[in-house]
Amino acid sequence: MNAVLDRVMEHAELLESDGPVSEELGRVSDEVAAVLRESGVIRMLQPRDFGGFESHPTEFLRTAYEIGQRNGAAGWITGVVGVHPHELAQGDPRMQREIWGEDPDTWVASPYAPMGRARPVEGGYVFNGRWPFSSGTDHCQWVMIGGLITDQEGDVTDRETIHFVIPRSDYEILHESWDVIGLRGTGSKDIVVKDAFVPEHRLIRTNPVTDGSAGSIAGRDAPLYSMPRNVVFSGAVTTATIALAQGTLAAYVKWTRERSSRFGSASRDPFQLSVLAPAAADIDASIGHVLHDMDRAFDIVSSGRLLTLSERAEIRRNQVSASHRAAAAADEIFKVSGGSQLHAKNPMQRMWRDCQSALHHVQNYAGPLYQAYGMNYFGGEMPAAVKV
Repeated sequence: MNAVLDRVMEHAELLESDGPVSEELGRVSDEVAAVLRESGVIRMLQPRDFGGFESHPTEFLRTAYEIGQRNGAAGWITGVVGVHPHELAQGDPRMQREIWGEDPDTWVASPYAPMGRARPVEGGYVFNGRWPFSSGTDHCQWVMIGGLITDQEGDVTDRETIHFVIPRSDYEILHESWDVIGLRGTGSKDIVVKDAFVPEHRLIRTNPVTDGSAGSIAGRDAPLYSMPRNVVFSGAVTTATIALAQGTLAAYVKWTRERSSRFGSASRDPFQLSVLAPAAADIDASIGHVLHDMDRAFDIVSSGRLLTLSERAEIRRNQVSASHRAAAAADEIFKVSGGSQLHAKNPMQRMWRDCQSALHHVQNYAGPLYQAYGMNYFGGEMPAAVKV
């Protein structure tokens, strides 16, 4: 029984009708953000001692999938913002108290790209940088962003990406930076940090969260926090992408039931049906593969061991393949939907645009992942730039 999903689905009509609203705003609307907040979906991977549910990661992905096929922007925010507590739970308890101590519904944005530079000072670092693609940032009170540590002259001294966690008062959102053709409703705006002091306890080193060892180091013994960060985070991005493909399919089916063309009823047209069937199968196969892998990974860490590098590489291979398989299916059904679906008033074109745009997320970038998987499979060394 997924009580969070039940609470969300009480507002299914609002989710479905809000798509154009959030797209026009360039961010998730306040009404939809309130639904997500009040349902507790962003707390599903949050630790219980800070008001979270410590849900099974598959349950979290299922919830994000149901949201995303009804409202693509809301599904994207559910996945991307909702996955952050998983990593934050593996950080310093002082940081967690600062974020969630007074309000467990505090949201934390990202992005993780190591574009910042941190100069050591007493007790911490002076941090600067600019980052694009901070999804859902208008509704967040903190941000977790990537950077590298430098010496006093600004030269990088450590190539390990560090995640710096800072409050809303220490960064600026560039509201005019988000003008895109897809995923407009996610509000993935640029943020800027200028000379912010970040204390040492608000840094998260990425190597331990990547291999799954950070949870035990932080004293968390729940299997959830032995799940590798990239497997969970990328699983959320993949699920949000597949949900957009499913939303495109659902809009196509709804339109086709009533549609007539020069060939007669579209729902009886053998050419329409020959596209519908494999598209639906590919989308179902994609989400099924992702959820199966998440179950498998959770069973492994529940048994008391961490995932191997090969297991992580295989899961990431499957995730990126699932995203591309589902997006290709959405593309096929959109191509036979007829010219009327090009009108902005119709939801199919928005779902299709968002789905194709989701492939531009770095976690959906197939080539490097396929190379890394192949190198590992044949006993070679993975490229240093690829983390699985």
